[in-house]
Amino acid sequence: MGSIDKSEIAKASSKADVDAFLNQVKAMTALKAGQGKGRLIFAMDATMSRQPSWDRALSIQGEMFLEAAKVGSLDVQLVYFRGLNECRSSKWVDNAKLLANMMTKVSCQGDNTQIGRVLSHVKSEAGAGAVNAVVYVGDAMEENVDRLCQIAGEIGMLKVPLFMFQDGNDTNTEAAFREMARLSRGAYFKLDTNSAKLMGELLGAVAAYAAGGKAALANKSGASKLLLEQIK
Repeated sequence: MGSIDKSEIAKASSKADVDAFLNQVKAMTALKAGQGKGRLIFAMDATMSRQPSWDRALSIQGEMFLEAAKVGSLDVQLVYFRGLNECRSSKWVDNAKLLANMMTKVSCQGDNTQIGRVLSHVKSEAGAGAVNAVVYVGDAMEENVDRLCQIAGEIGMLKVPLFMFQDGNDTNTEAAFREMARLSRGAYFKLDTNSAKLMGELLGAVAAYAAGGKAALANKSGASKLLLEQIK
């Protein structure tokens, strides 16, 4: 009996994960051509547990902003929490390099997660004006999951999908992130040490879609092409 090719198993698993993620994305309502600039909130956990993967995360997230810049019609707001009761949001900006530079100045500080504050901020922003999508990147969930899911559902009613990216393998966090994504009609995906390029493409595809709908993905390849194929 021949030996099992572990690399092929990994590739198959990765493709299945991507397909599952993109199947969920099709529930998102596209921004219509001529409707104006898209608006995307990018939120991240900057607590100390993320320090080991922080440089990798910044690189992935930076790729997303550079992809968004190619679309040319996306405003992005950065939201992060860390330390003792610190949760901050930036102004809305359309300069991807400026936002990426802002991210590099954020350092990790220890304390519990504040996802509830992030979601409350998203709900407030969505109520005040259009928000087309939210990307959240984190590795933990240390709050009341029922409360988080309630707010996620309310955000979904405002037609704002949450794209939840998990950096790590905690099963309770995964369950919470999946449910928040489902309730908001968004999507969940798990980051890993081998997925930097793929995650950059997926995040870039979400950003491009938030900015210009299907038309923004028409001439692209990779994750963007897969995304377009799944949108009905």
